[in-house]
Amino acid sequence: MDPVAAARAVVEERHPAARAAFLGGSVVTERRTVTSDLDIVVLLHGAPAPYRESLQHGDWPVELFVHTEETWHTFVEREVRKRRSPLLWMCADGLLFLDRDGAGERLAAEARKRAAAGPPAATVEEIEDYRYAITDLLDDLAGSPDPGERLFIATELARRTGELALAHAGVWSGGGKWLARRLVITAPGLDVRMHDAVREALDGRCVALVDVVDEVLAQVGGRLWAGYRRSRTA
Repeated sequence: MDPVAAARAVVEERHPAARAAFLGGSVVTERRTVTSDLDIVVLLHGAPAPYRESLQHGDWPVELFVHTEETWHTFVEREVRKRRSPLLWMCADGLLFLDRDGAGERLAAEARKRAAAGPPAATVEEIEDYRYAITDLLDDLAGSPDPGERLFIATELARRTGELALAHAGVWSGGGKWLARRLVITAPGLDVRMHDAVREALDGRCVALVDVVDEVLAQVGGRLWAGYRRSRTA
């Protein structure tokens, strides 16, 4: 079934009184693959929103993100503070295929405006936290002869370094494939270099990975260990 038709069927079956619905994610882009699912944001007047559910509709795996207008704003605010908001982007880039009272277009316009404005700037403390965590991982990498340990150290280094590059650039971050896609735009070539360097590190050759990580760290002040301190209230 066509993805839009399938999304309509899911909403009509689950929430026939829905105010609005969006179909987001890769399925509505040229990046659609055979494993793409239907990411559907549904707007209700009230209960049972908010909730999230994974389900199967025919051949389609479906992720439902069900909200009221109020909870949509609450969740978006929470995500935006972390500089990554899947909910915001599903409504900014997604297809609005149901809008009974104008609420969908209102949220779509707000989502596009906020997405275009970019995330809040990373604080000095957040950048220092990245520097400290990455420095610690680099020390672990240098001191570990174990291939299993190197696997997880190297992949964690790649993730955190990518996130740091995006935070320093002041652009939206992402998880999984979206981290890679945002890096391609913001730091062209970094994803490929990181990929090749991680593969070498898994074979015990860590120089390339250390070099690329240090290059990103140099943009924000370099490694950080001595002098790092955080006060905890709980």
